Amino acid sequence: MFNSRALVVLALLLHSVVALVSAKGSNSTSKWQTLSGDAPLVIARGGFSGLFPGFSSAAFNLALLASVPDVVLWCDVQLTKDGAGICFPDLLLNNNSDIQDVFAKKDRTYLVNGVSTSGWFTVDYTFSDLANVFVTQGVYSRTNKFDGNMYPILTVEDVATQFKPPGLWLNVQHDIFFTQHNLSMRNYVLSVSRKVVVNYISSPEVAFLNGIKARVSPSTTKLVFRFLGQADTEPSTKQTYGSLLKNLTYIKTFASGILIPKTYIWPVTKDLYLEPHTPTIVLDAHKAGLTVFASDFVNDVPLAYNYSYDPVSEYLYFVDNGDFSVDGVLSDFPITPSAAIDCFAHLGNNTSGQVKPLVISKYGASGDFPSCTDLAYSNAIADGVDVLDCPVQISKDGIPFCSSSINLIDSTTVAQSSFSYLTTVIPEIKAGSGIYTFSLTWEEIKSLTQENTHENLPWHPKSLYSCRETLSRINYQIPGQGTHCSGVQGPKLLASNLTLSDFLTLAQKSSSLSGVLIGVEYATYLAEEQRLSVTDAVIDALRKAGFDNQTALDVKIQSTNSSVLMKFKEKTKYDLVYNIEENIGDALSSTIEDIKKFADSVVIKKASIFPETQAFVTGVTNVVPELQAAKLPVYVELFSNEFVSQAWDFFSDPTVEINSFFLGANIDGVITDFPKTAARYKRNRCLSEKVPPNYMSPIQPASLIQVVTPDYLPPAEAPYPTLTASDVIEPPLPSVESAPAPGPTGRSTVGAPPPPNRQPKIAAGFFLSSLAMLIATLFLL
Repeated sequence: MFNSRALVVLALLLHSVVALVSAKGSNSTSKWQTLSGDAPLVIARGGFSGLFPGFSSAAFNLALLASVPDVVLWCDVQLTKDGAGICFPDLLLNNNSDIQDVFAKKDRTYLVNGVSTSGWFTVDYTFSDLANVFVTQGVYSRTNKFDGNMYPILTVEDVATQFKPPGLWLNVQHDIFFTQHNLSMRNYVLSVSRKVVVNYISSPEVAFLNGIKARVSPSTTKLVFRFLGQADTEPSTKQTYGSLLKNLTYIKTFASGILIPKTYIWPVTKDLYLEPHTPTIVLDAHKAGLTVFASDFVNDVPLAYNYSYDPVSEYLYFVDNGDFSVDGVLSDFPITPSAAIDCFAHLGNNTSGQVKPLVISKYGASGDFPSCTDLAYSNAIADGVDVLDCPVQISKDGIPFCSSSINLIDSTTVAQSSFSYLTTVIPEIKAGSGIYTFSLTWEEIKSLTQENTHENLPWHPKSLYSCRETLSRINYQIPGQGTHCSGVQGPKLLASNLTLSDFLTLAQKSSSLSGVLIGVEYATYLAEEQRLSVTDAVIDALRKAGFDNQTALDVKIQSTNSSVLMKFKEKTKYDLVYNIEENIGDALSSTIEDIKKFADSVVIKKASIFPETQAFVTGVTNVVPELQAAKLPVYVELFSNEFVSQAWDFFSDPTVEINSFFLGANIDGVITDFPKTAARYKRNRCLSEKVPPNYMSPIQPASLIQVVTPDYLPPAEAPYPTLTASDVIEPPLPSVESAPAPGPTGRSTVGAPPPPNRQPKIAAGFFLSSLAMLIATLFLL
């Protein structure tokens, strides 16, 4: 049963078929440290269950379309009352279907491995009983917007014959339970194996695998012993799984491989840091002739901080770490391991990348380290950033320095310091109170402890920040300071802000940077109210550092104020970058011509390209082609790795998001607080292919929302406004010399928040293909 709304997108089918045919593995000839020497398998648990309801037709279809050509579909086999084998994630039907609505108050209680368990069990219903029960999203943190599509429960035979997967994996989790209910999982599995090709059969029960090993062909069907928690007891041997892991020769007598949770290999501390890996598990298993598959890979849970919230990085730890490679990974998001294995593995640190998109840091590597500190900047350089940014603030004594905010409360512990009495309200800057940089001298500011401003983002899951591989990657150490890194042993590290002069010196020492980006904001207020010229301070620092005469590093000056950029245009020859702070849906051609009078390039928000509603991309604007037609390069912000910062269309994968903005929208640069992810993206081998594989194809805007039924559609939102001349034209920047003497710094009036682009704009008359396209075809297949 399929929803007829899919007919609307019938025209996309041909493109999808062409794209599928073109999806070929580009890394198949590489030598791997797997048991066979072949690339690790991608095993899709319930299909693409990270997005669509697991084990649904849509999930299985998308897994086939978005993954490597030899992807294996995983089916958890459950038996119904009449012995039908269905693909469903659990004995209980209630978490992943609407059975409570169909059979209200029909729940039962049974013992499952000795534990009393209540719910709607498969053994209480015939397969015909389930004809009007539909699969729904069982992970409640994921979107439920596809639950109205009436996905039927599928049998094993349905999955094998309808989707014809390159590989089929049957997992039998509760053979003993079914036996207690007079149902033979052994007979069913052997019977279905004679009808369709079953490539893998796994179970956490030794007795079940022993019972079928003589009845299956080892050349066709591989038996895999699945490990549960190390302290859990295997029901037939009564041994813990941890003790069974020490007897691999015994496991080899009834299985050809093992499936273990990923934390068996890379243990994680309770505060989400990796412990040293245990390669002997994989190496010892390979020595015993056992393949090793790792499970529990998902994109949409907080990953260990060592991975910088980047799921591609996590997969590479398991398949390309130099010591070993697992033989396969079990994932809810098969697009991510497909790209990791085929596009990113075996790149090497010296692999050259393409020029575009330009990777511009946001406060350095601020996703991992305190913003705008020496650690953030040094790691951004090590991560391969192209352009290092410094948002300039100015101290009371006129020292320009790099800081993410003019309000010290946002980035330091000043509110808990002896300077808390300097709290004031300045409506021209922000609503509410703050302690501002121009109220303290540079020496006083240096004494403050830096905090990670990335934690203030709404999607940051914890109040710890990642040290990643700090101890091995930082090539210096500064004694006398405490480490910020929980659970890390080694030299103590200091995170401190840099003066603009020190920042420029650091940049000049780098051989990999192509440029620096200097941000200047609040210049009008500082000149008029504090008699501080931040523009002159920046120009003077750049001149003293020799940037007037050097050509090795490109200097970009960024501001949300056209008046600031005009001031730099009058006095320097640096590249000028206009930051359009608000989301826009279009830009008048006359407005773009006005921008060209004071800027050489433009920064826009992601939503100004792909508008969203409730985390679904609803379309694409013409903003990028309009700006580029006027020869204005377009840089886009903010690209973060945390999955909650991305629309559902990007599959909780920052690499998919970057790829869609670059290949799909042709942007010129990404502004990111995780530059390592973007820099690695530029080096991936799949970009060199004439036709990229599906897992490296951009999304088709609004294709995902097309498969949401009307009752589940999010409400429509008003389009973003068009950028006009009044939004960008400002009066000239006042000079410090003509400004009145500053008044008292303390204020008590709470004003409205500042307008977009920091200060009022005054009109002055004249002034100077893809992956997600496949999604829409899922109901047709």
